[in-house]
Amino acid sequence: MERQNKAWTIFRYVTIAIGLFIVFFPIYSVFISAFKTQTEYYNSGLQLPHDWFNFDNFRKVFKVGRLGLGFKNIFIILVVSLAGNVLIGTMVAYALGRFDFKMKKPIMGMYLVAQVIPMITTQVATFQVIKFLGAYNEIYAPMLLYLGADVLQIVIYLQFVNNIPRDLDESAMVEGASLFKIYRSIIFPLLAPATATLIIMKTISIYNDFYTPYLYMPSRKLQVVSTAIYSFVGPNAAQINVISAGILIIFIPTLVIYLFLQRYIFAGVTNGAVK
Repeated sequence: MERQNKAWTIFRYVTIAIGLFIVFFPIYSVFISAFKTQTEYYNSGLQLPHDWFNFDNFRKVFKVGRLGLGFKNIFIILVVSLAGNVLIGTMVAYALGRFDFKMKKPIMGMYLVAQVIPMITTQVATFQVIKFLGAYNEIYAPMLLYLGADVLQIVIYLQFVNNIPRDLDESAMVEGASLFKIYRSIIFPLLAPATATLIIMKTISIYNDFYTPYLYMPSRKLQVVSTAIYSFVGPNAAQINVISAGILIIFIPTLVIYLFLQRYIFAGVTNGAVK
């Protein structure tokens, strides 16, 4: 029995070590590559850089890759997309959670079906719609695509809406409040914890998205942070050291957001009660 316990303990530590290696090795590779010259990168492999104060790659990312413009564009997209997402998501959850109507279950079913269908299979139709609306190669193209509420968002909001006492609605109606006023004055403020969670999750998702901006906004003046570093990828080779510097800069805001606000993510997903 003692041998079995010892073997099990060794096995656990070995699997943890392997897991840590898999997680941190790419980060290590990107970090050391960001401080290397191109020649040093191809000659030194995974060795540490000779000069830790070599910031040429970082300067090149901002000057040639125009990463500053990428941050500006993604900020505009985030503000508009998140505002629309919160508004649409809370309204949909309010309607589904508070009212009974014939199309209630089919609507929820359509949200589920939409999540099951692979996104790549609908891109031709989506692209045609965006082009028809005149949004192709415009900054509001990804905004239109990000505005839609997804199933996870609806489920989290519904979880909170269903725990808001209906007595509050009835009391407000007695006072002469309309349905919209109930939503604005009662439901929406009480959905603040869920809204905080969704804002964090959507921010990370939109911030890291490469496919949508690359496909719908090919113009260089509309590049975002994820597409800015793609300018260092050539037809025959890529400047991996410069790309690593860009990844490192882009990674910092995501890391800061997650470290400081992770408790809101877990609390919003697991907590459905209204205090």
